[in-house]
Amino acid sequence: MSLRIVHYNDPILRKKGARVTVFDAALRKLADDMVATMHAAAGIGLAAQQVGQAIQLCVVDLREADAEFDWDLDGAHPPLDLIMPMVIANPEITVAHDTDEMLYEEGCLSFPKIRGDVARPDEIKVKFQDGHGVTHTLLCNDLFARCILHEADHLNGVLFIDRMTKKVRGTIDDAVKTLAKATRDAAKDKISP
Repeated sequence: MSLRIVHYNDPILRKKGARVTVFDAALRKLADDMVATMHAAAGIGLAAQQVGQAIQLCVVDLREADAEFDWDLDGAHPPLDLIMPMVIANPEITVAHDTDEMLYEEGCLSFPKIRGDVARPDEIKVKFQDGHGVTHTLLCNDLFARCILHEADHLNGVLFIDRMTKKVRGTIDDAVKTLAKATRDAAKDKISP
């Protein structure tokens, strides 16, 4: 089932997610619905806050990405088809020692048609739990790392516009303000009788 994607300036996007402690059928159903929603919106990642849930859960799927990246999951290099879509709960991220910051244009499903350059570390290590509560360790770089960093930011109430330089943010500021107003107006319409 496809869920409604929350747009900027909805307050849920600024909420730090609660740690996931129960790994049951309801959590896996939410993750499945998030994957369906992400695919329907042609995205590569989606955080729980983006569907109105303030918990430490996100999904990613890079099988269709036109980018080169590398990964190591639990000491192996399984094919993407075996590990994607990936359900990530309670991620703990460590930036790889001596990795470079890479500048790359990002978008976000909560900011339709708004894109801007964001600098992020190129290589990370992520300790996380899957939808069954099993702990994994992932080493990844390039777009894989960027996607997880972007979604982990959402889980902590941080948005990609917060990571932009003032100069880059200035180029999209009008579009962000227009989106914020549309979100406010939509919220008022829901409250009005």
